[in-house]
Amino acid sequence: MKRILLIAAVALMVVKAQAQFTYNYLRAADQYYRKADYNSAAEYYEKYLASRKTVIRPASYNPYTAQSLSKKPVTVVSSEQQAIYQLAESYRLLHNYEKAAPYYEEALEFDKTQFPLAPFHYATALRALEKYEAAEKAFSYFLGIHETEDEWRAAAQREVRNLRFIQEQLNKKDLHLYTLHKAATGLNATGASYAPVWMNDGTLLFTSTRPDSASSKHHIHLNRVYQAAVGNGGAATVRRVKLPQPKEEHQGVISVTPDGNMMFLTRWKIADGKKVSAIYRSKKIGEAWSEPELLDGQVNAPGYSAQQPFVMPDGRHLLYASDRKGGYGGFDLWYAELDANGIPQSSRNLGSTVNTTSNEQAPYFNAAAGMLVFSSDGGTGMGGYDFFYSKGNIDNWEMPVNFGYPVNSVKDDIYFTSKGTADNILQDVWLASDRSAVCCLELFSLTKTVPVPEVVKVEEPPVVKEEPPVETPTVLENVYYDFNVATLKPESYPALDVLVDMLKEHPGMRIEISAHTDSKGTDAFNQRLSEERAKNCVKYLLSKGVEESRLEYKGYGATRPIAPNEHPDGTDNPEGRQQNRRTEFKVLEQ
Repeated sequence: MKRILLIAAVALMVVKAQAQFTYNYLRAADQYYRKADYNSAAEYYEKYLASRKTVIRPASYNPYTAQSLSKKPVTVVSSEQQAIYQLAESYRLLHNYEKAAPYYEEALEFDKTQFPLAPFHYATALRALEKYEAAEKAFSYFLGIHETEDEWRAAAQREVRNLRFIQEQLNKKDLHLYTLHKAATGLNATGASYAPVWMNDGTLLFTSTRPDSASSKHHIHLNRVYQAAVGNGGAATVRRVKLPQPKEEHQGVISVTPDGNMMFLTRWKIADGKKVSAIYRSKKIGEAWSEPELLDGQVNAPGYSAQQPFVMPDGRHLLYASDRKGGYGGFDLWYAELDANGIPQSSRNLGSTVNTTSNEQAPYFNAAAGMLVFSSDGGTGMGGYDFFYSKGNIDNWEMPVNFGYPVNSVKDDIYFTSKGTADNILQDVWLASDRSAVCCLELFSLTKTVPVPEVVKVEEPPVVKEEPPVETPTVLENVYYDFNVATLKPESYPALDVLVDMLKEHPGMRIEISAHTDSKGTDAFNQRLSEERAKNCVKYLLSKGVEESRLEYKGYGATRPIAPNEHPDGTDNPEGRQQNRRTEFKVLEQ
């Protein structure tokens, strides 16, 4: 009898010990999750869920190691369902979609009022894993149960458009012109490597979370600025830049002035689970850099974050990303005017042509091509952050264009620099992407070869023999734009030159240029697209010497179709859509 009681007591002690382990794992996981330490949170949620089955398996996230546990007691812990969902969230926020997907799939069976976004994030993970058909079904399912017109429904609708865009991009006929390589092992080490910047002497500077040495056993995952000499497909010794770098704060994403004597950089930390960032400047002192100085409120608006600086080639303007008041939503791109000492004098938003209600980040300007490049998770794209480009100048930008595949991928593509030419910005590009990594951004080099164009015979545009009647729209044949954007193709110039000749022959004539779309896309997008297209036609006429007072432009979107966009049975009518996608002019005054 005593033996039976002893066995029972030992069994009870084992159960209690196991229960205590289980509770401690969950408590630790919740602590890390609240602190936004998703590496450690994932490890301890895994241990908690494993201990529920009485078998503790190793942490599944690598290469990062959990930091030491806080001893502060937590009396309230998550339920098992909350733990599963927060484990999925942790992996998603670490960009480990392969690990996140099965936990989100499990969460689909939970109470939808408690976990309403589980289907959305599950669909996002499927898209990142290149399971496009399954992802589209999952987003459609989310749209069927989430009928509230909010940011999540709009995001799901955008993702459905993205999935169609992805499949179109993967079937492009010019993919053989691109060459993409992951940077050498010395540049892509344990942790993240991103934000490449070329110095005048050919040295590559970049940001990385690599361990400081191979012997580091307890690597604290902090961002630092590194440099390397790159050539012949490899990199010489990678070492830290001689720049004061704090021990408890992240530092990186830099830009250097054209003369090489001043650096702008980002410093950030995680406070109450939220990233808080600001921009600093440092001066060159021999082979080293001075202690970074915080820029004032012109850039670092109190209560908001500023990050990812880029000095324009004129040295007088600083581009940056900020979520400060006065933007259009999320992070917007802004610019500050700099005085001769690099001190900001004012800040302005780059405007609604560039910025969306989502996030725009990591600005870069290529002087040779006159092109702004940035990353955005708004608009139609491959998914996550995509690279977009916009031609123009600091106060006037054209509608941004998605670079498409393979510049972009279904994961995050952010931080871009180019040694390309005016005719080919993609001739020599370095970029950062997590497209082939489990968790982190890596450096890639990309080249696009532009073939010698064939001589194409362009149809002679019709000659205007008679004055068109007033207020009667006339379709301009042979006016072409890039797909889904406002960029005017050179093949359009002969047709517009006819208008130039007509206006010269009739000095008192005023005209309106209008552009129209079919019904695909949102009303807001079509309106914006058509207006930008008409505006670009007018810009061409102005470049040919036509007076601005004689020209007006207007976009009508899809509001004035001249043919059905669909057949009577509801099927698509490609011919009708093609007729509706048109540019017109009409005489306002003779």
